[in-house]
Amino acid sequence: MKKILLLLLALYCSNAATAQYGYRDGNRIGISAGVTQLSLLSSNFKAKPGTGWIAGLSVRGNYYNDFSMIFGMQFTESTFSLETVNSSFKKEDVKYTLSGVQIKLLMSYNLVEDHVSLDFGPVLQVNGKLRIDKENKDNVISGTALKAEDIVDVTTINGNLYFGISAGGKVVRALVFYQYGLNSIMNKLNKDDDLKALNNGDKFKGNIGLLSGQLLISL
Repeated sequence: MKKILLLLLALYCSNAATAQYGYRDGNRIGISAGVTQLSLLSSNFKAKPGTGWIAGLSVRGNYYNDFSMIFGMQFTESTFSLETVNSSFKKEDVKYTLSGVQIKLLMSYNLVEDHVSLDFGPVLQVNGKLRIDKENKDNVISGTALKAEDIVDVTTINGNLYFGISAGGKVVRALVFYQYGLNSIMNKLNKDDDLKALNNGDKFKGNIGLLSGQLLISL
């Protein structure tokens, strides 16, 4: 996982530096950071959204007429919770943490040039396993026979669809966006028939929904 992240970061920095050098008048490199709310959209579990953070780099360049393109990399760590039953037979929400890196390639339509734009496009997400606290690993997920630790080995390469709006000036902008997971992040769990049996024989399904607000500063 670390080797993949380092490779993606190296490729991104090389691309961004080349773009900035070759198109000084059209491209702008931006640094962004903000907060997230992550939801697991699943019929298998009783899930609640949680908060987290996101930060990264991006390059915005002129494309055609009122359209621009955005290429960027961002790192994120967000959480969601599932309802479980602990060893005392009491309901307890267990927090799951999802960390990863995202590569985005977006089209941007300029509603007001240099001030307001609509951004949309695909995002490639590479993430690790879900993380939970050790004291919660044996909790039983409500409505199933699964332990909390049974579902941490999720799909590591995922695709999201990005919809957002940005507003501000050439130097500072506010970003609000939503990402929807196009594939089930829990699909990898379906390869284990024993886990499916503990999930009432049902297929694991779970798409992510990531809402975020960020502040972008252009260099």
